[in-house]
Amino acid sequence: MIFSWFNLFFYYYTVMKNILVVCTGNICRSPTGEYLLKKELGPGFNVMSAGLGALVDNPAHEISQKIALQHGIDMSAHRARQINLDILKWADLILVMENGHKRELLHKYPWLDGKVFRYGESHQVDIPDPYRRPENAFVLAWNFISKLTPYWVEKIRQSEAAK
Repeated sequence: MIFSWFNLFFYYYTVMKNILVVCTGNICRSPTGEYLLKKELGPGFNVMSAGLGALVDNPAHEISQKIALQHGIDMSAHRARQINLDILKWADLILVMENGHKRELLHKYPWLDGKVFRYGESHQVDIPDPYRRPENAFVLAWNFISKLTPYWVEKIRQSEAAK
């Protein structure tokens, strides 16, 4: 992937304390990413999630919650929220599940260029949406997100160490 100089500057020299994870409905993928990052980063970092077309106030999907609980993560407190300007301004880093999410955000908010990345950036992959699909689609999404989380944890911690 080709980064602009601004992207490179942001990516390597900005402390990323406020992390936003984005998907479509904010009930399957982005809450999974949010809770995995919270677990791995620990205190000192603020992680939240939101949706581009959120099912506002709905809990995380029951299958997403079940899979997370099997891995020791309780997502029962999650409630879906719609992405908004305040959340976008708050975020130091925005991780989206699909390239389409990135394009949509940058089209609506061009000033976000340089702080929006795909969760699967390191492997150039989108994380498939499991919504309204069988349980194995949720397992696949979990596997993608859990395998990709250490990459972002390392980058986020590097940003802190650089300061």
